[in-house]
Amino acid sequence: MASAEASGGDKYRSFLHGESEKNTVWRLGAPPNYDVVNKLFEDERTHVWPEGSLEEKVQRLLKSWEMELVHKPRPQDQKTVNSEKYSASTNGMKPLSRAEVMAIGGYNAFLRTKLPPEHRIYDPDKETLESGMATFLTAFPRGFAIEVLDVYSGPPKIAFKFRHWGYMEGPFKEHPPHGQRVEFFGVCIFHVDEEIKVEKAEYFYERGNFLASFLSAPAAAGAASGSGCPVMQGN
Repeated sequence: MASAEASGGDKYRSFLHGESEKNTVWRLGAPPNYDVVNKLFEDERTHVWPEGSLEEKVQRLLKSWEMELVHKPRPQDQKTVNSEKYSASTNGMKPLSRAEVMAIGGYNAFLRTKLPPEHRIYDPDKETLESGMATFLTAFPRGFAIEVLDVYSGPPKIAFKFRHWGYMEGPFKEHPPHGQRVEFFGVCIFHVDEEIKVEKAEYFYERGNFLASFLSAPAAAGAASGSGCPVMQGN
């Protein structure tokens, strides 16, 4: 998995700085700074994976992939993605192409749902790329940390469990901040090519409990991770 470890990132991400990024076009005009969310990650992560381990490599790939899809609009700048083949799906829904994901934004792609519009806490069909980013950046001023909890298989079909969390210290739509941790757990499958570029991403998680956490302070930790099959709930 050498490709995912190329130089030019912060402690946990590749392809942020360095010679490989001298011609990169950034969505906001400059590389993002992850210092604040890295501190949250370091303070509250549940695993410290040894450098060079499969888990550490997958976690770096995950963080780098997420960064590139959010902050690099041009396909030629995205080094973790096979732009010609890339697709992404959520909870077994119809896959989206790279162009479709980039048009609506990562948050809206990740939060796609089959629920009727009147039952949606957050409606990705009514949001733009910009409004989706603004919604979650406002709700999570310290960022939205992510860690790999377990890796079930390595390349070319990388399957892993992850945890995503932040603190609702800003409003979410019309809902005032409650200051508590909002988190969810999920499983992701990265189908990668021989250069460890992601050709297909499939993620499964319980959408309903995650969004409900913005309406009031989350319940006890045991309920935060949800229960039952994530594919069948909260779609």
